[in-house]
Amino acid sequence: MASDCTVAIDNGYINIRVGAIIMKGNKFLMVGNQKDEYLYSVGGRIQFGESAEEAVVREVFEGTGVRLEVDRLGFVHENFFYGDYGKKEDKLIYEISFFFYMKTPDDFEPVCDSFTDDESKERLIWVDEKSDITYYPTFFREELRNPSSSVKHIVTDNATQAQMIMYSKMFKINFTKMEPYEFKTFTEILQRYSDAFKVPKGNGRGKRK
Repeated sequence: MASDCTVAIDNGYINIRVGAIIMKGNKFLMVGNQKDEYLYSVGGRIQFGESAEEAVVREVFEGTGVRLEVDRLGFVHENFFYGDYGKKEDKLIYEISFFFYMKTPDDFEPVCDSFTDDESKERLIWVDEKSDITYYPTFFREELRNPSSSVKHIVTDNATQAQMIMYSKMFKINFTKMEPYEFKTFTEILQRYSDAFKVPKGNGRGKRK
């Protein structure tokens, strides 16, 4: 079995992964589990020797039981965060993700039999932009309203994002439902007071590959 594309470098790691954008109408498919209160994208790390397209087809099959075809590349996402378990705990992670739009047939009926790395049973959930639940990546809420025909490059500084999660819990604010101008104002406030708080760990996807 090929190794996942995770490389130790200096005092951190580089991850290379894929994510699937599976849509039906205005809804898109996300993954949850028994432990975490948020959802994350269908996907996982690329295995050494396979292309990103091959990886996303494999990951979709492993996560839904259906072998979907790739439509097109939608996003290249750079994400910086700190590991929160195992050998990656407290290590800086630089993760590059390729998110692909998948071709979804009318008779698509996904079945999830997968588990997280810490053995939490996963489940599949259809959500839309109006859903109250928190999900990652957060840019899905805005970008999937009116999908662009071009490939977009997005960079996430998870130090700021982690602080947003902490603040949202403290003040009972669901920042994932904010309008762009509200989101911008909120992040600016966090930046001003960032030195007063310790940055939580994690990438917003749980202990998942």
